Order: sequence, then C-alpha cells, then structure tokens
Amino acid sequence: MAHVVVIGGGVGGLATALLAARHGHTAELFERDTRAPGRALDRDFFGWHRPGVPQATQPHALLGAARTVLRDELPDVHAEMLRLGARERHELDWFEVRPPARPGDEDLVMLQARRILLESALATALRAEPGAVMHHGEPVTGLTAVTGPGPCGVRVTGVTTQAGTYAADLVVDAGGRRGGVERLLAAAGCRPAVVERHRTGLAYFCRWYRLPEGLEEGPRRPWAVTGGTFAGCAVFPADNRVFAVTLFVHTRDTTRSALRDPAVFEAAARAFPPGAAWLDLGAEPLSGVLATASLDNRWSALVDEQGPVATGLVPVGDAITHTNPTLGQGTSLALWAARRVARTAHQDPGSARFAAEYHAWAVRTLKPWFDFQVVADAAIGERFATRAGRTGTAREVAALFECALEDPEVMRARARVRHLAEPPERAYADPQVRARVARWLADRPGYAPHAVGPDREEWEKLTAGS
Repeated sequence: MAHVVVIGGGVGGLATALLAARHGHTAELFERDTRAPGRALDRDFFGWHRPGVPQATQPHALLGAARTVLRDELPDVHAEMLRLGARERHELDWFEVRPPARPGDEDLVMLQARRILLESALATALRAEPGAVMHHGEPVTGLTAVTGPGPCGVRVTGVTTQAGTYAADLVVDAGGRRGGVERLLAAAGCRPAVVERHRTGLAYFCRWYRLPEGLEEGPRRPWAVTGGTFAGCAVFPADNRVFAVTLFVHTRDTTRSALRDPAVFEAAARAFPPGAAWLDLGAEPLSGVLATASLDNRWSALVDEQGPVATGLVPVGDAITHTNPTLGQGTSLALWAARRVARTAHQDPGSARFAAEYHAWAVRTLKPWFDFQVVADAAIGERFATRAGRTGTAREVAALFECALEDPEVMRARARVRHLAEPPERAYADPQVRARVARWLADRPGYAPHAVGPDREEWEKLTAGS
C-alpha cells in the first residue's frame, strides 16, 4: 500500500486522508492553520477567522452525490453529522404526496448542514483512525523531487516544512485554489499547470439566522431559490434550526454595496418570496452580512500536450476544479476525487501512467460538471448584466425549472441533474420530460420567466436606505 501525504486540511484534504487510511494506506495531513475543527459548532463557525478558507462561513449544499459518498464509504461520518444536527430532505418531498419511488430516488437527498459539521465529523474520524496523522500549524513550504529524462522528468517524492522533510509515495494537493502548490511545483522545475478560468460576474451576500425555539423546520414552500432579471434570493436551511438567506447580484450593480447594511439586506430579501417566508418566522440574526465576490470557475490540469507536468502529485477539490457556489457542486466533486485517490493510490502512484490516468478520470468525471457550471453562471451573469433573458432558450430553461415545481416527473429529472446523478444533456433530453415541459409552456402562452421579486424601481428604493 502507499504512504499518502495531503496538503491542506479542508473538506477535500480531511476526506482524502480519511478515505486513504480506510483503504489500507497510511496518511499524513499538513494544514497551515493551528486550529482544527471541533464540536463547538457555533463558536467554530462564527468565531474562527479562516483567511485561507474564505468560503467557510458561506452556505454549503451537500448534494445527493456527496451524501452517497459519505453514506457508502464513511457511514460513521454521515451518522456523526446527523448526530450533530444535520437534516436530510428528499427532493421529491416538495410535493404534498411523494410520487411512487423509482430506482435512484434514494440518491436525491440533500444533507442540510453548515460546512463546519462536515469538517468536524471528518476531523473526529481522522483523529481516531490508525495510520493517519494530522499536522496542524505546519504548512508545507516546498516539495522534494527527483528529475529524470523525458517530458515527465519531475517526480514529486515528498514535502518539506519548517520541521523537516516527509517522504511520500503520493502527494495530494488539497490546498484549494489559493494553496500555492502550483508555485511549489514551479520551484521544483515543473512546467506550469494548464488553467482554464471563467469569471462569473456575480457577488453574493448572506446572513445567518436561527429559527425561534420550538420551531424545528422552516416552510416547505415557496421554493428556496428565486430570481429576477437583475438579482436573486436563496434560502439555505442548515442544522440546529440555523439557516442562511443569500442575495446575489452582478458585480457591476450599483446597489451592491448597500446590501452590506443588515437593514437594507433584510428589506431586499423580504422582497423575494423565500426570503419573506423565512424571515417572517421571527428568526434571530446570528451574523452580519457576509459578502463574497471576485468569484470564478477555475479548472487546473497538471497535464499538458506533452503529458503530466509532474508525477507523484495529484490535485483534489478546489485545487483541480473550483466552481462558483451557484449549483453547490464543490463538496461533491471534492469527495469524488478523494475517493478516487484512496481507491487507486496503491497502483504505482509515482508513475507517469498514474498521473495520466488520474487526469483522464478527472476530465471524464469532473470536467463535464465544471463545464455545466460555466454555462449556468454565464447565463445568470448575462441576465443580470443586461436585465434581459426572457425569450428563446433562456425562457425554455426557466420553464423546465418552473414546470418541475408542479410536475413530479420533471422534478425527478431536475433533481437527478441537481444531485449529479445524471448529466443534463441526458436527463433533459428524455422525450417524456420534453413533452411535459412543452405542454406546460403551451398552456401559458404569456409566460415570462424571471419575473419573481421586485422590479428595478422598487429595488432601487429598497437599497437606497443605507
């Protein structure tokens, strides 16, 4: 078996080290932060300053794909999350009566929790795992490598920290898009990674709340995500009666800065059906308004036209594919990559063949969902920038989503895409689904999508109070 060294102690790093150990490998994890996730959830979530993980306090969606990995590969982690307060919601429970079950419906379940619950459950399991060691407060400062002939001449053999050198059969970059491993590879003599980047033009603002005592769940309706031609609102139910309300606008929207004001934020959120439905319950604010922008979709490949730029090192999580949170895919893709590493790390991990096969797997398995994210964000960004998007293809796509709220068969197809169980080009091409959406549109000749929420004049008034 292999000795796996993991750079980074976020979700991808913790999962990779834990899964590697569970598959019989030994694992060492190195994390620059001196603090590790614990069980004081609110303290860690709201009080832990994590500059290396700016998304830590933003809402996270654990899709069915992520839940399936946890349920099948790490059932103790799944059980610990539920014990800590995570809740599960089946996508088809939107309907008063759930439609008759079909094979695969068991994968359409959202695990509702803040990111800290997953990190806490993974860290707890990893601490108790024989053959796994965590080094917190010990950042990786360099890579050890040997060079040889040919285009794949640099083989990574371990890492260095201020404490010393650590050998590895395989090094895993789980340091995220800002982890700096690409610089370490360059210092070791490697060619640069091949990076594909797409700006989203979207800015997000969220605020956390807790439902009143005695109220364990919020409203099932209206649908938790709505949007107009220039702004959108989403509600993210989480654990322990906690939920987040999120507003998103274009980065060039002149009202953007006003949304940092809690009073303005709440007024704007209440102008959308889901925001009003949840905030009207008398929830207690737990945070200020948390903003994030400068988001992009980024694909980073350690293979170019000559072959692997290095061997003995593979990326997981945001180090290979960083996706904007619109579709909530990040955790699922990270867990898929962690599982792949754990299942294959014994297969000559320092070889060019291993590096090439991992890259081919990533292109085949992860890249289609990255591409789907890029298309979805481009459509939203264009709509927000132009305040248009009510005709042609945009209208048909919006109709499919709205038809799903009334038609269980269309909802099932939408859920299979949302939970990464089936690619959109297959799920939405189903003749039955297309026919049902066409009938829905034919019954509504005047249908105009993205008409939910305030008009621009009302929005300007709501955001003028800062």
